[in-house]
Amino acid sequence: MTVDELLAAAAACGTDGQLSIPDSWGQGRSVLGGLSAAMAFRILRDQVPAERPLRSLNISFVGPLATDLDFGVKTEVLRSGKYVTQAEARVIQDGEVCLVLLASFGDRRDSVTGASAEDVVPFAMPEKPTLFPYIPNVTPQFFQHLEMTLLDGGFPFSGSKTAHHGGFMRFKAAPAQWTEAHLVALIDTWPPTLLQQLKTPAPASTLTWNLEFLHPHRPVAADAWFAYRAVTRQAGEGYGHTDANVWDEQGELIAVSRQTITVFA
Repeated sequence: MTVDELLAAAAACGTDGQLSIPDSWGQGRSVLGGLSAAMAFRILRDQVPAERPLRSLNISFVGPLATDLDFGVKTEVLRSGKYVTQAEARVIQDGEVCLVLLASFGDRRDSVTGASAEDVVPFAMPEKPTLFPYIPNVTPQFFQHLEMTLLDGGFPFSGSKTAHHGGFMRFKAAPAQWTEAHLVALIDTWPPTLLQQLKTPAPASTLTWNLEFLHPHRPVAADAWFAYRAVTRQAGEGYGHTDANVWDEQGELIAVSRQTITVFA
């Protein structure tokens, strides 16, 4: 199933039905976290007026969400005021909470304040990019749905001394129409920055994730490439703290991301 088909299934299911995600979107014993967040958000999005833009998401990955096993999504609008709506979604599988998502939506306000994003993409797309390979039983299963090229930093388990990476990314099957949910799923496809420091494979996962969306920005083409660069702010005791920027094809900053990563090595 493509990301479009999975998001459409989430929209059709709503809060009353059950969903499942095929193993092709897995990573080890669990689903790609960004995809589970995207599907929960897609259901939550219908509870908020479509014209009210998404400003931020705060996500806690409470436990693994298994592939090929039914799960449900429960939502609640916590408060909806004149300008801002805050709402929550929970992903529940086999009676256990796997993910909690808090979304903040905010209408445009007139203001005398303002500042332009100054961060620029630090690399350019090569004419013939080398893409992350999908290798069965070696790379995560969801790599088969992506086109990603590494232009900064090291590959996972390469024994690199660096703790930053970046490049360009998009879905192999372009969505019919780009939405916030697609971007949520796409951003989380990058491996944790710290994995490049390891010499042998070891598990790692996201504990918490904050994602902020910058407005206004121009419309995004369905087949567009996005630039991504993540840096590790600090790491120790098996946890890492990373910040990342996401730019559109024109080099406009459209999202910023912060994650707390756990590394089991």
